[in-house]
Amino acid sequence: MDIGGSGIKGAPVDLERGELSEERYKVLTPHPATPEAVADGVKEVVDHFGWTGPVGATFPGVVTGGITRTAANVDKRWIGTDAAALLSGRIGGGAGGSPVTLLNDADAAGLAEMRFGAGRGRTGTVVVLTFGTGIGSAVFTDGRLIPNTELGHLELHGHDAEKRASTKAKEDEELNWQQWAHRVQKYLAHVEMLFSPALFVIGGGVSRKADKFLPLIEGIRAEIVPARLQNNAGIVGAAMATQVSGASAGPTGPAGAARPTGGPPAADGSPAASRSVSGARIPPAEGPSPADRAPDAVVDSQVGWPDAGR
Repeated sequence: MDIGGSGIKGAPVDLERGELSEERYKVLTPHPATPEAVADGVKEVVDHFGWTGPVGATFPGVVTGGITRTAANVDKRWIGTDAAALLSGRIGGGAGGSPVTLLNDADAAGLAEMRFGAGRGRTGTVVVLTFGTGIGSAVFTDGRLIPNTELGHLELHGHDAEKRASTKAKEDEELNWQQWAHRVQKYLAHVEMLFSPALFVIGGGVSRKADKFLPLIEGIRAEIVPARLQNNAGIVGAAMATQVSGASAGPTGPAGAARPTGGPPAADGSPAASRSVSGARIPPAEGPSPADRAPDAVVDSQVGWPDAGR
């Protein structure tokens, strides 16, 4: 499941190939996008496929321990909500619900691109950026995710960067490709100054039209490539997260039994109760598939956001 500011979409995923196993189904994000209203939309998508197993879901904001900490492009009532529990109960109809693994939307897209897409086998610092209603980011260092970076909210020339360089900004201001590419170029230059990445992966729906704007971007030292999974990366990454967090569907698919949900073990080896994936180590190209990775391949972040309501 991929929850966005404009749409809620999902599909079953083949995790051996990193592909959707059925055509994705999408509903519009309700307005206002309150937790209860969005949960209804998620349930509609899950019910469309008759799915009864574990569910991976993305959220357009900071997620720690299954709790949503920020809400830039959805209703502010998400801040501090135990969203994993809410979605689990709604999808499963109560009584424990269906296991739900929740993570930041761009982090999910990044996990998918690093395992199956444009970042596969790449070392050093890789920055995956998703352009849509806002700008999401996933930063990897030698394959390890630094979670919840939310670089779309960097201040650039006195503005929240995503207010100037997102796909929504392009549409709202009726910018042509040249004008928008100039803004994206300034944003990439700012991110490059901070992180010095070897590679930028440009994702989101606009990645389907990469030939329209990527050739217009100049002066960036890092390699810039479009996402290979395009706008499906978030769905694939969300499905991957159900495995690294300890929840996975049985071999019989939707009707199969799921293992109990839970986060990665703590540093001392004791079980963790987290239902979110806050960081993951992506295996190299010649490494094991997601299904073969051990649950302790994920490290949960302890970052808190006490000022998230500001």
